[in-house]
Amino acid sequence: MSVEVKTGQTVNLKQTVAYQKSSKWKESLSILMDNKAAMVGAFIILFYILVALFAPLLAPFDPYNVDLTHKLQSPSIHHWMGTDDKGRDILSRIIYGSRLSMGVGFAAVLFGAFFGIIFGLIAGYFGKWADTIIMRIMDVMLAFPGILLALAIISALGPSLINVTIAVGVFSVPLFARIVRGSTLEVKRLEYIDAIRSLGANDFTIITKHIFPNILSPIIVQGTLRLATAILSAAGLSFLGLGAQPPSPEWGTMLSNGRDFIFSAPFMALFPGLAISILVMGFNIFGDGLRDAFDPRMKK
Repeated sequence: MSVEVKTGQTVNLKQTVAYQKSSKWKESLSILMDNKAAMVGAFIILFYILVALFAPLLAPFDPYNVDLTHKLQSPSIHHWMGTDDKGRDILSRIIYGSRLSMGVGFAAVLFGAFFGIIFGLIAGYFGKWADTIIMRIMDVMLAFPGILLALAIISALGPSLINVTIAVGVFSVPLFARIVRGSTLEVKRLEYIDAIRSLGANDFTIITKHIFPNILSPIIVQGTLRLATAILSAAGLSFLGLGAQPPSPEWGTMLSNGRDFIFSAPFMALFPGLAISILVMGFNIFGDGLRDAFDPRMKK
């Protein structure tokens, strides 16, 4: 695809745009790599992902194995984080629980991002009645606190880990939609979009090949920060008994179980709480680093 300019030279529009995008990504990645705090966050996230992937190899015991003869044992060489009220190894349950907690977080954010991106692109690109209808619906959803909206959804669907994923994903949709809409409005006004349209490109091609790739930066930043909130929200709902059900080794469920023994065996609540806190901190500081790297206003 090319455009004839006044000087008579032929400019390859695709190559020019691709080069600009490549330079932008390289610059942003360089800034991100120089951010020590962001790299610490990335290391924490990578560590948790590896733990979740290799849980069967890392867990010293079966997380579901009940042994009442060894219940409520304090941390020791044999049980590094102690045992719970049913004699199950807490370390093994936390290792396996990383799969559930991170799985719910990633699935919920993907769910929210998928629908939020679609709605945001339609509202921002087509405008008019489509923008009005979609964004008013998003405003109504944002009028409810996220956790209350999730509670209402789970009350209708019933308590389960899948329903928690849906609930957390639903209240993530308007956040992605607003960001994508704003970015789309900004990009579609650029001159190269007008040039592509004048060459006969249809709306679908413009949206998928020229607008969406150029608004990935804020989506990635929002997704990373949203992961921390999603994991924390899912753990909170499980803590209330609305998410994963016993004997599932989900961190929120473990934390809920540990509160009954907060004075006699505080380690039952301490270690799941630390697992949640460290992972959420990792996503937050890595997300802040991404925002600093990809937001042009932060670079000035």
